[in-house]
Amino acid sequence: MARGADPTRSALIVIDMINTYDHEDAELLMPSVEPVVPVLTELLGRAREADVPVIYVNDNFGLWRSHHGELLDAALSQPNAHLIEPIRPDDRSLFVMKARHSVFFETPLSYLLWSLDVGHVVLTGQVTEQCVLYSALDAHIRHLEVTVPRDAVASIHPHLASAALEMMERNMGARITTAKETEFPPREA
Repeated sequence: MARGADPTRSALIVIDMINTYDHEDAELLMPSVEPVVPVLTELLGRAREADVPVIYVNDNFGLWRSHHGELLDAALSQPNAHLIEPIRPDDRSLFVMKARHSVFFETPLSYLLWSLDVGHVVLTGQVTEQCVLYSALDAHIRHLEVTVPRDAVASIHPHLASAALEMMERNMGARITTAKETEFPPREA
């Protein structure tokens, strides 16, 4: 997919952060999400300022007739809207719906990244030991450069998240960093 794509052209991928938190394991997940939201808010701002594509890839929660606006409205109408509001998509954000763990599995994301000439993805969101891990693997096998800011991903089980980050770094060549260390080089015309 990405052979020949420009490794200096990045996209910020926000995984499953548009969420009602009305699901199994939500109580274990939310304490990890709370500190991620301000970090991700700052990272989103820097990406948007650098004109880096921001792509939200989100579960559809089995709502096959829904679209991203409905998911956003549902999440914002819940008691945990404070976790969504600061990181909500803006008018330039792109949105891809997914049904399984990886952001690539049976979605148009590979084609979208190819059409944007993106060769580097910054993976953020939730859950580190599930969707982020599987997405990093799928990005790696597509020859994409991968960065995962450890403070911009949330987990259900911290010990598994640590292991997942180590696997991404060792087995997939992912750059594990912090959000502040994540750079978005200016895009050339």
